[in-house]
Amino acid sequence: MARPSSSQPTEVELQILNVLWEDGPLSVRDVHETLLEKRETGYSTTLKMMQVMLEKGLLVRDESVRPQLYQPAQAREETQLQMLDGFAQRVFQGSAMRLVMRMVSSGRLSVEELEEIQRLSQDSEGGQK
Repeated sequence: MARPSSSQPTEVELQILNVLWEDGPLSVRDVHETLLEKRETGYSTTLKMMQVMLEKGLLVRDESVRPQLYQPAQAREETQLQMLDGFAQRVFQGSAMRLVMRMVSSGRLSVEELEEIQRLSQDSEGGQK
């Protein structure tokens, strides 16, 4: 039995999305050449992945030009938020606070990142009063 498809991008799909967010819209060939700078992959594999991503609704294709151009269906920030929400649901029982607290307590955040979290928190509190 086939696993149901997910609207969440896989690791390889994220690599393709990152190329398109940075440089898109692009043809399959252009995406493929950019991916080759980071990892070995065949053109047919890149083409198939992008076709699957189109079917999943992760990409949109401009068929009015040749070669056809692809771009992400959503902005990077929207995709990140959806993925983060899904992660928080699965791992932290939906608690954004637990997720943020785990990151803060991990010791992996720079001073600048901690200051930005504090600033965002203060801005959020100011907007709720």
